[in-house]
Amino acid sequence: MPKKAEKKETTELVSKETLAQDVAGKKSSKKATNTKKETKVKEIKPKKLQNPETVSTKSKKKQADVFPEFDWHNYEEGIDLIDDKQIKEFEKLVEENFVETLTNNVVEGTVVHLTDREAIIDINSKSEGVISLNEFRYNPDLKVGDKVEVLIDIREDITGQLILSHRKARVIKAWERVNDAHDSGEIVNGFVKCRTKGGMIVDVFGIEAFLPGSQIDVKPIRDYDQYVNKTMEFKVVKINHEFKNVVVSHKALIEADIESQKKEIIKQLEKGQILEGVVKNITSYGVFMDLGGVDGLIHITDLSWSRINHPNEIVELDQQLKVVILDFDEDKSRIQLGLKQLSKHPWEALGDEVKVGDNVKGKVVVIADYGAFVEISEGVEGLIHVSEMSWSTHLRSAQDFFNIGDEIEAKILTFDRNERKMSLGVKQLSPDPWTDITKKYPVNSKHSGLVRNFTNFGVFVELEEGVDGLIYISDLSWTKKIKHPREFCKTGENIDVIVLELDVDNRKLSLGHKQLTENPWNKYEGEFSLNSIHKSQITDMVPKGATIKLNEDVIAFIPSRHMIKDDGSKLQKGEVVDFKVIEFNKDNKRVVLSHTQTYKDFEESNKKILSKKILDNEDSSKNTIGDANEQLQELKDKMDGK
Repeated sequence: MPKKAEKKETTELVSKETLAQDVAGKKSSKKATNTKKETKVKEIKPKKLQNPETVSTKSKKKQADVFPEFDWHNYEEGIDLIDDKQIKEFEKLVEENFVETLTNNVVEGTVVHLTDREAIIDINSKSEGVISLNEFRYNPDLKVGDKVEVLIDIREDITGQLILSHRKARVIKAWERVNDAHDSGEIVNGFVKCRTKGGMIVDVFGIEAFLPGSQIDVKPIRDYDQYVNKTMEFKVVKINHEFKNVVVSHKALIEADIESQKKEIIKQLEKGQILEGVVKNITSYGVFMDLGGVDGLIHITDLSWSRINHPNEIVELDQQLKVVILDFDEDKSRIQLGLKQLSKHPWEALGDEVKVGDNVKGKVVVIADYGAFVEISEGVEGLIHVSEMSWSTHLRSAQDFFNIGDEIEAKILTFDRNERKMSLGVKQLSPDPWTDITKKYPVNSKHSGLVRNFTNFGVFVELEEGVDGLIYISDLSWTKKIKHPREFCKTGENIDVIVLELDVDNRKLSLGHKQLTENPWNKYEGEFSLNSIHKSQITDMVPKGATIKLNEDVIAFIPSRHMIKDDGSKLQKGEVVDFKVIEFNKDNKRVVLSHTQTYKDFEESNKKILSKKILDNEDSSKNTIGDANEQLQELKDKMDGK
């Protein structure tokens, strides 16, 4: 409470006590007088008591009328009467010279004395405060008379001393300033203290704020240490009050300046315009250029007329280049730039002496599955298709012939200046082996070739580079049943062949391998003729019958119905019996045998003989039914071997 208010209140209390005492005295004197009157007069009605304040007011008026110049207020209150003007002046002096010493209030004080360990601060209170000099380490030039902000930490400690804190006051004021800067967008100064993970630590108003690496500059930063121990301008972009975190940005200030510049630059952009810029970033697909606030992209294909693998072969970071505007979208946010367009196209520089059929030299720059691109001069390339690399009909990958960087010679096959396309060939540098193929490989001539690859229907054999022939699977062996050519030979092996057929126009050569030897089935056709009988052992049992190995080349088949013996049982593996050839096919290499037919044929012949005898004796009267039965019984016994 202000001192003036305390004095005013005290004055009013004194006045009321004095008035009460006067009234009490008057009451006592009146009472004494009345007592005396009562003694003299026995019966007198008591008078009605009046209000003391009313009596006092009336007495004051009478006294003021009698003594107008007498100071009755000073007489009654004991103090002089103070007018309102003096009271206001007094209150003003109190406000100017005294402060509220409430705990946790931040006030401004003056350094009045310095010791070796402490600073004495006057805050216009009844006593000076004390602050440790440790809180002023940031200000080694502190001296008497300096104004400092302090926090009233303890109004009175056990010794009655006023304890202040400058550090706490700085923190409170700093947070207030940071919050104000964040709300108003004010630009603040900060001191970059050190690096940290992902950015920098910045001192802003005594608070450690975080500066992310992405918020330092609009360009990628490669050396963070160049900003340490520097004072820079920042904008407070984020405050986390819960964790007391502050995030600042220097990039935001740059972007604001760039944005204004960008609008001016975008208005002036036109296709075909040549600008100067700085290489901002390099990627695998192109180069980003800074055109003074506006970014543009040079695609890797627009960097050079010649083929390159990566843009860093042409440009480097922070390099200044002149570029041409190729295209941009409606709002001009994406700008396509070109570098190679500043120079003449290499195809236009080609002389008229270059024509189809010329031999040229170049370097292999790209290899694909279908061919290789050869650069014969800077920006001028030709394609060698894989089919033009060798006279061989077996198409292979271009990597089997060339490597990137190889210096080769080729012949120009096609040449189109308008389309800027050129096809080259390498095999044309050597003679075509099919030119005199009829002399080298006439029909029925025998040769040795290399097994190149297989198909389901045969084997491709290379007789020489560019001359291949096909051996069909049926022409591999006379006797073996081959399901796939891989069962007969392997890739890379040499094989003897004979030319069976030659088609020069279609470049086809039909070869044979089994034709080198005589067909053994010509001999087997007479040895295993139809209805011939052979005694052999059953080799294997199969689902529909059994097989018998007649020799090294011939394996015969016995159907199940032809494996029944005369007693009704079935032949088993390992049994040796007679077999009859019931089928022989030389072309399909098929031989079918039967055991059942060996004894059924004998029964059929006996039945025919018996029938003939019966017919011869039908006319004889001597023959009776009993005689016929006897003859039949004899025949049956003969068949049974009795």
